[in-house]
Order: sequence, then structure tokens, then C-alpha cells
Amino acid sequence: MKIVIPGGTGQVGTILDRALTAEGHDVVLLTRSPKGERQVHWDGRTLGDWARQINGSDVVINLAGRSVSCRYTAENLEAMMSSRVEPARVVGEAIAEAGRPPKVWMQMSTATIYAHRFDAANDEYGGLIGGAERGVPGYWAYSVKIAQNWEVAQEQAATTPDTRKVALRSAMVMSPDRGGVFDVLSWLARLGLGGPVAGGRQYVSWIHDQDFVRAVRFLIERDDLTGAVNLAAPGPLPQRDFMRELRSAWRMPVGLPATRSMAEVGAFAMRSDTELLLKSRRVTPGRLSDAGFAFDYPRWRTAAADLAARRRRGWRLRAR
Repeated sequence: MKIVIPGGTGQVGTILDRALTAEGHDVVLLTRSPKGERQVHWDGRTLGDWARQINGSDVVINLAGRSVSCRYTAENLEAMMSSRVEPARVVGEAIAEAGRPPKVWMQMSTATIYAHRFDAANDEYGGLIGGAERGVPGYWAYSVKIAQNWEVAQEQAATTPDTRKVALRSAMVMSPDRGGVFDVLSWLARLGLGGPVAGGRQYVSWIHDQDFVRAVRFLIERDDLTGAVNLAAPGPLPQRDFMRELRSAWRMPVGLPATRSMAEVGAFAMRSDTELLLKSRRVTPGRLSDAGFAFDYPRWRTAAADLAARRRRGWRLRAR
């Protein structure tokens, strides 16, 4: 298959590119800074020569969007919005103009669209959309608005009757790659700083990188699935338990706790935001599970052990 991945040079794109290319697929990455023959320039806002890559392709997986690992200032939040909505809009235009449009358009979304809650899990059927929760910072609602507008941009795209649309409401994708979320959390755990944050009751949703790739492949093949699909392992768990299992994978017995104010200081120092630490994302894969998808890593303990082992092997290979 020919698979076009707009915004495919980030962490998630690298995971998909590596796996799909290894399977023998023709993978083309659309990026603002192309490097290599399989990377094609685009600006993420206007139609150009890049649209020729979509014409005749089999699958488009749009991952374009600014990283959420930043301070949530008004300027950065607006950049996060436009860097998602504009690419989704122009990808829709390219598909609409294609003489041979792709069969599937997968649009990245996020599990952050769901409400901050502790009482029950959010699946696609009865999950609560966030934005109206009490007792949380007001700007958290803007993150939900970004996710909603991201999905609406796909839903309201120009006429694409021959292309099936799927919105990937993804939890954090955990891989052993340098600079990814697993890398950052592992660094904290190995320093002994991976304890509960603000009590640690907030839920963490995640998905192992190999299950993420398998789920994408599953959704490509299942032509009966459209709309929003949660890409999250069926075992979300409280942050204090999540970090305890991660420390265990790294054989670190100590994890110092952090108060909310300490988390604010740490997030500021890392140029990130506490929403990533404090929002309770309790998300489960209702539609994937009902369609018969079986996770290889449904529980965090085995997933963390595998990821840590792969990271150690990577260190040993680089040391040779």
C-alpha cells in the first residue's frame, strides 16, 4: 500500500513509519523540513505539489500538530489549535480534489477530549466529553476545544464520499525512543522522582507502541469502522500505581512524592504544563474491543517491563 503521513516526522510518525516501511509499504511523510527521498515538503495550510502524493494513495494518516509538551500560554494554545485544524482542513481539500482518493483517512485526535474524572472510564459510547468540569483550571477546557475542532475539521472536510474517515482518540503512545513520553517519565523514575503527584489519584491512559501500530493496521483493514475510536490500552490506572510499575521496571525502589505546587515548579522548569500530570484521563477502548481487537499489552506492568528492556538493549547497541 501507499501510505501518506502528514506530520509524520514526530514521535508517533516515526513509530508508524518504521513499522509500516518494514512491512514493505510505500510510506511518504509530509513535513515542513524534508530530509530524505521519502519526505515531501508541505506547509500544512495550502494546497501544493504535495497533494499529488495523496492522489492514488491507499491510506492517509494525518498526525500534524504542535507538541503538547509546552507551557500552555494563550499564544501556545492558539498555535496548538491552528497547527491541528489547518492541516486537517487542507488534507480534506487534497482528498476531495484527488482523481483517485485514498480509501481511508485517519485523523489523529486525543483522549484529552474526555472529561477529567475518577468515577468511571470514558469509552466512545457513554464517555463524558470534557470542558465543563468543576474544580479544574479553566484553561483545561481549551484543550478539549482543540480536540473537538480537530475532529470537526475532518468531519466537515470537503466532499470525500469514497474515503472512510476515522478519528484516532489516542492516549499517550509509549515507546522506548529518545525524547518520547516514556523516555521523559523513565528519566524521572530513574532519578527517584517518580512518585505520586498531588496524591496520584488521577488516572493515566496509555498505549504500547506495538499495539498502537497494530490498532492502526486493524482499522485500515476493517472497512466497517468509521468515526471516533479510542486508541488506549484497556488498563488505565492511577498515576501513583502507574509510576510504581514504571519504577519497578527500572528497578528503582524510591519515588519521591510531589505536591501540586511542586509539580507546577517542575513543569515550569521542563517548559511543560501540569495539565499533562494532573488531568485524570481514564479512557478505555470500547469500539476496538467490540470489533475483536486483542491487545498484546493490555496491562501497564508488562508493557513497562518490555519498554524498559528494549530501551536497555538500545543503550547496549549504541555502546558497541
